[in-house]
Amino acid sequence: MFFVAGTAQSGLLSSLNSTLILTAVIVLGIVMTFCVSSLLSRTVLKGVPSSFTLELPPYRRPQIGKVIVRSICDRTLFVLGRAVAVAAPAGLLIWVLAKANIGGLTILAHCTRFLDPFAHLIGLDGVILMAFILGFPANEIVFPIILMAYMATGNLTDLPSLMALKSILVQNGWTWLTALCTVLFSLMHWPCSTTCLTIHKETGSWKWTAAWTMPPRPSAWKRALIFWWRAVQCSAQQTLLQPCSTSPAFERITIYG
Repeated sequence: MFFVAGTAQSGLLSSLNSTLILTAVIVLGIVMTFCVSSLLSRTVLKGVPSSFTLELPPYRRPQIGKVIVRSICDRTLFVLGRAVAVAAPAGLLIWVLAKANIGGLTILAHCTRFLDPFAHLIGLDGVILMAFILGFPANEIVFPIILMAYMATGNLTDLPSLMALKSILVQNGWTWLTALCTVLFSLMHWPCSTTCLTIHKETGSWKWTAAWTMPPRPSAWKRALIFWWRAVQCSAQQTLLQPCSTSPAFERITIYG
């Protein structure tokens, strides 16, 4: 899930800005894919032959009944089974963290405070980093967890409008810099549980799965840290973070996911 801060302007220019930002994020992901592939080919996978074999099944006349039955068994039941095996325990864990209190604060609040110093090094905060950790079963719940922690509701909350979302983010210290660092981290952080299971299924190795799963993935931390550090250097000259106090960059927030 990506969230992109647009400008206060409306109409064609605002849509164009959002389109360009989203396109830049997608292109960055493609470029990083090629860079990582090239790096692995020259280091860990050097000299390992790569091949891809695609076997086409024999052509038959479609059988509607079998297609429906196999779709239900292979897709619906598989997704439900994955939800029971992964999503249900994760939901229980999130509920316990949000409801259980220790010393007047929830366990979730204690965890976010513990992660705060390290998260600030990469332009995030403890709530955002904790949300990414808890969102390992499904990346779609990362942003709802962020809102739940900010609002201290103990439940995943849906907001009525983008302006309400803007207000909550700004009240909790978000600037356009926080948004960009979160976008970079979202693009390059560890994969979700379904992807990890797929990696293990394809490679047959828990070592390769762990290599792509165990945090941190260097590209995510490195790029977020570099961007944050350059922004801090520019802020000393009052050129980059000037819009953050009035937050015009958060006048319009578009959510992609």
